[in-house]
Amino acid sequence: MREPYTEHVSETDMHAAALQYVRKVSGFRAPAAHNAEAFNAAVDAITEATRTLLGHLEVRGAAHS
Repeated sequence: MREPYTEHVSETDMHAAALQYVRKVSGFRAPAAHNAEAFNAAVDAITEATRTLLGHLEVRGAAHS
């Protein structure tokens, strides 16, 4: 079972989660050449949104090391 909050999320973790999301909603594991720019831009935008989210979360009562 995964902890509800993980203090250390790497850039790789965020990018992998964004890629998984874009693949899921687009229905494509990899985009065709004519869709690659939109696909990659979406992955980048979601990675950035994740970074922003994690940077602004306040977790009360969490034990910090």
